[in-house]
Amino acid sequence: MRQGFGAVPDVDAVVRRRLRALRVARGWSLETMGARCFLSPSTLSRIETGGRRIALDQLVPLARALGVSLDDLVSVDDDEDVVIRPEPAHRAGVTTWVLSRDRAEAGVVVVKAAVAAGTAMGPRHQVHPGWEWFTVLAGRARLELGDRVVAVGPGEAAEFSTMVPHRVCAEPGDDLEILSIFNRDGQQAHLRTDPAATV
Repeated sequence: MRQGFGAVPDVDAVVRRRLRALRVARGWSLETMGARCFLSPSTLSRIETGGRRIALDQLVPLARALGVSLDDLVSVDDDEDVVIRPEPAHRAGVTTWVLSRDRAEAGVVVVKAAVAAGTAMGPRHQVHPGWEWFTVLAGRARLELGDRVVAVGPGEAAEFSTMVPHRVCAEPGDDLEILSIFNRDGQQAHLRTDPAATV
């Protein structure tokens, strides 16, 4: 049953689910697990199914057998390790939401941006190491890439080296919404506070 706001979580149920999931993920039978933590298979079965409460003195051997910390075994599920709640950052004509965590692997940063019609995401063309990728969720993007101007429409994506001078703009008369992936250099170049520019 889903718990309501402020409900006290059932730690025993959390541990039972986690024990079974970890055991099954390792491909262990109840007998194999029992041999590793010195409990009988029937005791383990009753623990996993709720037929028996978990005694405190059983937690350490169970965690040790599974190769996890005691904290990992008993920590109550909350969604903070999964759900990202981005805060919008505003500058004139541009709102951005960082959708990845600071600990994102390989320094990849995922950003959603809403750009007002006729506005550029930056006042000048940027050059920095790395690459960028974006897809247009709504509106039309004008990608200024060196001497080229590339139109990118809804559902289309662009990927390019950021060693080429570049800037993304919303076409006049058309608000733009994009989802971008930057490396860390791209984040520093594009998400710092700058006055917006018009196309």
